[in-house]
This record gives sequence, C-alpha cells and structure tokens, in this order.
Amino acid sequence: MLSQSDTQTFEDVRPRLLGLAYRILGSLTDAEDAVQETFLKWANVDREAIVSPPAWLTTACTRQCLDVLRGAHRSRVDYVGTWLPEPIQMAIQDASDADLDLATSLKTAFLLLLQRLTPRERAAYLLHEIFELPYRDVAATLDVSEPACRKLVSRAKDNIDSTRTRFRVPIQRQDELLAAFETAIKSGTTGHLTPLLADDIRLVADGGGKVPAILDTLRGVESVTEFLSVRLHDYWDDHAWNVVDMNGERGVVIRDGDEVVAAVTFAYADSGKVTHIYIVRNPDKLTKLMAQPLH
Repeated sequence: MLSQSDTQTFEDVRPRLLGLAYRILGSLTDAEDAVQETFLKWANVDREAIVSPPAWLTTACTRQCLDVLRGAHRSRVDYVGTWLPEPIQMAIQDASDADLDLATSLKTAFLLLLQRLTPRERAAYLLHEIFELPYRDVAATLDVSEPACRKLVSRAKDNIDSTRTRFRVPIQRQDELLAAFETAIKSGTTGHLTPLLADDIRLVADGGGKVPAILDTLRGVESVTEFLSVRLHDYWDDHAWNVVDMNGERGVVIRDGDEVVAAVTFAYADSGKVTHIYIVRNPDKLTKLMAQPLH
C-alpha cells in the first residue's frame, strides 16, 4: 500500500521520468506506458530498502524503456515508409545556457539522431549528457561496468555530436518561415519560402501505412517547393492551420474540421535556413495533440 508521501515522491519525479522515456522511445504514448509500469513497480517494491528513490525510479524507468525498445524492434523493421517521432505540443520557454541541451534534445532532428544508436548507447548518452548523471550512476542503471559505460557514451557522442546543432533559431525567424510555408500551401506560390530553404533541403513524411503519405524523401529546393505548392496545396488549401509550440520549436497542426490530419516540424542549419521538413500523418501519433501543452 502506497502512503501519501510515497505517492508524492513518485509524482515529484514523474516529469523527469516522462521526459527521459520520451527521448529514449520517441513516442509519448509509449513513454507514458513506461512511466506507469515504473509506478507499478514502485508500488510493489520494498521502499524502506531504497536509499535514493529518484535514482531507483530513474533506473527502473530506463530499464523498462529498454525492454520496450527490444520488443519494438520488429515493428520498426516492418514499418511502412519513414518513421518519425510522435510530436508533442509543449510551451516554449526562454532557456538558459544550462537548459539549452534539455530544450534542443526534444527537437525532431535530435530524436532522429538518437535512432542511430543502440538502445544502451541511447540511454547512456541521454542519462549522462542530457540529464547529467555521473558515469557511476549511469553504469549502475544499465548494469555495466563504469569503463563500459564510458565507451557507450563515447560511441554515442561520436555518432551524434558531429551532426547535432545546439543553435536555437529565433522565434521571429521561425514565425517568418511558418508564414511563408503557409503562403506556399494556401496560394501555391513559393517566392517567399524559397530563400528560407537550404539548397539540400529534405522533406520526409510518416503515414505509417495507415494514411496516404510519400514513402521516399524529397531532396532539393525544386522538388520540395513543387510538392508543397502543388500537391499539398490541393490537399490542405481548405484545412485549418494552427501554429503551435511543438518539440521545442514552432510547428504546425493541420486540421480538417475537428480531426488532426498532420503535424509539421522543421530542422534548421546554424545559418537559420531550413534543412528538413518533417510531416507526421500517422493518426496513431496525432492523438495527443488535442491535449494541453506539455512544459
């Protein structure tokens, strides 16, 4: 039986657990399930024997996430088209330098970088580099030696840090991009949008095999702008257009009546130009966008 103080201990750590689980899994739905499983384990453990409840809960949640990843491997292999993380609506905060890594680690582009890593590398990198746990604690969480833990983090950093950008594009620049993006789709003209796109711009969409979506990545300004001004103009011209704070940056939620049909996020180069456009169409990944923003 959980006491009120035991329940409060868990609730105090819940936001951190949810943030960790979402970054590991790339799915808010799966992250919420992992946190709930952690709560059930907390309710049934000998809590008097636990020296540090936050550390115990972090370990339990991380291991639950790794179990989920092992079970999800087959479904990821068989996934139809491009897999993209589940978008989350969240309020943008003015991050200090100390909080910048946490803020940028929610970007779609960063979550995709994490997919390059093995599950253990992903967990080790997040725990040490993003959540700032010492190596000894990360090693204990993953049940490996400290030297092995350091190697996991080192391999992950080699894979991620060379391509990761910590630059946060000013909100005004993002709003300028979104206005030009909307104009391209609503009017079918791309004159204001084209100068904001990198030469090697890429557009990917995730329909999960459940709704129509392009299966291959579009590359280059000409291919991307033609797709936006012709095909998406035909599809979305009469849809509601909602600018929201999503995954740490401005994004767009497209609605047909009360139904959310797409969520769009972007990645930027240090120059401020757009390098990627991510369109999530899989309806299973859009259910949470009707909820209140997460902080």
